[in-house]
Amino acid sequence: MAPASFHPVSITVCVMDAAGNLGFSLVERLLQRGYTVHAAVQNHNCESQLSGLACGNKKLKIFYADPFDYKSIINALRSCSGLFYTFEPPEDQPAYDEFMTEVEVRAAQNVLEACAQTETIDKVVFTSSANAVIFRDDRKSEIAGFDERHWSDIGFCRKFKLWHALSKTQAEKTTWALAMDRGVNMVSVNAGLLTSPALSIKNPYLTGAAELYEDGVFVTVDLNFLVDAHICIYEDESSYGRYLCFNHVVKRNEDAFEQHASRLTPFAPSPPQSFDQDMKIIQQTISNKKLNKLMVGFESGPQLDGNLV
Repeated sequence: MAPASFHPVSITVCVMDAAGNLGFSLVERLLQRGYTVHAAVQNHNCESQLSGLACGNKKLKIFYADPFDYKSIINALRSCSGLFYTFEPPEDQPAYDEFMTEVEVRAAQNVLEACAQTETIDKVVFTSSANAVIFRDDRKSEIAGFDERHWSDIGFCRKFKLWHALSKTQAEKTTWALAMDRGVNMVSVNAGLLTSPALSIKNPYLTGAAELYEDGVFVTVDLNFLVDAHICIYEDESSYGRYLCFNHVVKRNEDAFEQHASRLTPFAPSPPQSFDQDMKIIQQTISNKKLNKLMVGFESGPQLDGNLV
């Protein structure tokens, strides 16, 4: 939990990209907590999504910030104490393929370098993925289970064309190297599959999901918990390194169908009777204890008079 002296009302932060599900929700919650927010979007068409929040709210400023345009990033970060960064694929390249790795890495490099050049930036919260942790050829032999100390194997990801995992792993590794070299205080959030009404079977996170389920590492996170985790990590001065972020592990066949398969393919037939009777529980082999410990006592609501309660 953040120290009692932490006053959001006096802090300006930047959210980039603010047009995505996570980014928009972060902007909304940060404003509720009293922050002044620079909402950075990749193209001018996205500004309309934030217009409702901006109406009459002097604490919200909307910026155009192309992650491949260094000057626009610097402009969005000006006077900010912190950055919440999440990568959204460009509109002309919405799908993850072997070329997306270079795109995501270049974007992350530009953003981190801009942070290093912005004297007011004290902390960066970098959104990564659990997919940057769990894809390894020795996954079944990890008896002790997975946590933030593990990294997905780049060669393994290339071999099996796990482009989302490859992109997230390469981008995060590159960003960590740059942050340490340039003295940027960065913390990463390795999020599970974000569950929302907009979840589609085309979501790149789902590549290899069947194997993740069988190995007990298919994890999901709802939007509210993910937003809370980001803000808690930013506000708590003791946060460091990487944090696996999820609040559900898919461990049973019926969970896999009811919570995910039925949502992704709503017109699919119900599972056969034998499926219903299969109560096998997959052993969980992934841990988020580090994040859970950090979030003990975290208050997710608006802050009264600008103070944490």
